[in-house]
Amino acid sequence: MTIKPLKGSCHCGQVKFEVLTQPRDARRCDCSLCRRKGAVMFTASADEFELVAGEDNLKLYQWNSMAARHYFCKTCGIYTHNWRRSAPEFGYNSGCLENFDLSTLVNVPTGLGSKLSVVESSKHK
Repeated sequence: MTIKPLKGSCHCGQVKFEVLTQPRDARRCDCSLCRRKGAVMFTASADEFELVAGEDNLKLYQWNSMAARHYFCKTCGIYTHNWRRSAPEFGYNSGCLENFDLSTLVNVPTGLGSKLSVVESSKHK
């Protein structure tokens, strides 16, 4: 059985990705960055996630322990995905998926990303 890829993009459409699995492991994170962006993320292994357009339009943001690589569209600013080398896996923003009903996301657990920080400075709290 062939899985129909889920398609996702930033707001302006410059960055596009496909995921070859059903949405799984919905989660929020309590680190200082994720609290502010408020995205509900899904998980995909490296062989399930493909960036299909816009690699040259991505900006990388890393901070603190540098354990995660957070990617944003440099045109519209939308956070599309991240790479967690500790897993290793991709996280992708549920809000970027085409034809996905966000109202189905209820009781989403919050991970303790703040515990992965080397030191939470007062600047990031």
